[in-house]
Amino acid sequence: MMIVAVLMLRKRPAPKANTVHFSQQTAPWLIIIGFFTGALAGFFGIGGGFLIVPGLILATGMPILNAIGLSLVAVTAFGVTTAANYARSGAVDWTIAALLLGGGVFGGFAGSRTAHALANRKQFLNIAFAALIFLVAIYMLVHSVA
Repeated sequence: MMIVAVLMLRKRPAPKANTVHFSQQTAPWLIIIGFFTGALAGFFGIGGGFLIVPGLILATGMPILNAIGLSLVAVTAFGVTTAANYARSGAVDWTIAALLLGGGVFGGFAGSRTAHALANRKQFLNIAFAALIFLVAIYMLVHSVA
């Protein structure tokens, strides 16, 4: 995750809005990114959006706002798959899950509005996203070691 955060800070030419470079060369990278993001989401129980957004930007050159939107679709699929497996094993407290889901819906609307408001400040979004990834990586590292 720390490597991903550093890669997010690299200077790249600003892409035109909705510009995506998809070809036969990028398709295998997208499959690999999807596989590893899904595997990490399932193994660690993390949202794959932290990893898939930088992967989408690197593989296709799409703007960060488009990558965030697309990652939400992918993370939904990863989350449903992972949640179904955990629920099937009896590891889900449905009251807590419902409360988190309710808060997450409102947080999702708030976050989406904020991202759209900051869409013209691409570098700020990249820095904020990289900082968040780095903080989550440090948190996971500290708790893993402890």
